[in-house]
Amino acid sequence: MATENLLRIGTCSWKYDSWQGLIYPQGNEINYLQEYSRHFSTVEVDQWFWSLFKGNTVVLPKTEVVREYAASVPPGFTFSIKVPNSITLTHHYNKKRSVPLDPNPHFLSTELMGKFLQTLEPLGDHIGPLMFQFEYLNKNKMASLNHFNEMFEVFLQGLPAGYQYCIEIRNPNYLKEEYFDFLADHHLGPVFLQGYYMPSIFDLYEKFKNRLSDPVVLRLHGLDRQGIEERTKNVWDKIVDPRDDELLHLRNIVNDLRERRHHVYIYVNNHYEGSAPRTIEKIKALLQLA
Repeated sequence: MATENLLRIGTCSWKYDSWQGLIYPQGNEINYLQEYSRHFSTVEVDQWFWSLFKGNTVVLPKTEVVREYAASVPPGFTFSIKVPNSITLTHHYNKKRSVPLDPNPHFLSTELMGKFLQTLEPLGDHIGPLMFQFEYLNKNKMASLNHFNEMFEVFLQGLPAGYQYCIEIRNPNYLKEEYFDFLADHHLGPVFLQGYYMPSIFDLYEKFKNRLSDPVVLRLHGLDRQGIEERTKNVWDKIVDPRDDELLHLRNIVNDLRERRHHVYIYVNNHYEGSAPRTIEKIKALLQLA
């Protein structure tokens, strides 16, 4: 396999009117995904993550939507899909600390995961990494990293083979040898998140680069989501917060991963620099990609 085929670069979601004139033509009747797939070979699907609602109601992808997405992209295009939070949340979201935690009965449910995978069947070979994104887990939600590993190992035993399962954890204190060894031992791809309150992926990579399983997913998010939204007014067509030093480090990581023959997926959020397509242009130039 050619080295270039080991790397895919795309954006986090694709439905942005302000990308008209940048990657989309002007107009009202636009199949955004179809046009997107003319420029990029992969995209991160975030919309199905938000699936758990009051009363433990779960909403999974609609068949007609999944079929529409499959019909909109060419052969070889890959969807990286965030697994529904009805599976990854230990408890319902709760902003008031005084209110008792409300457990999620669907947490790490193999039955619900099976139903979710059934809804994705129309995507066929377009299914790429399936990312389990966990929120920050305090002691009331998860006793320890060992407990998390034990629970996910049991869950994993009930999942079908043939998929690329990946994990993103939001506990900085979990990012240590035991965690990366667990991922490697179970052939789970690591998801590195650059942004929010998480430690730099560049430092983490240097520390654990010899312990990585495939695929490796790099997600570029910004540090100040609200701040950049105020600066851009949610118009995502130009760079407003350049991170050139970080992108130089990213180039070094990606080149090293490619030399190690890892499959790499990079997903850029608009909140990283102000315009995900513009950031990808910079990344491709640094990597000397056409």
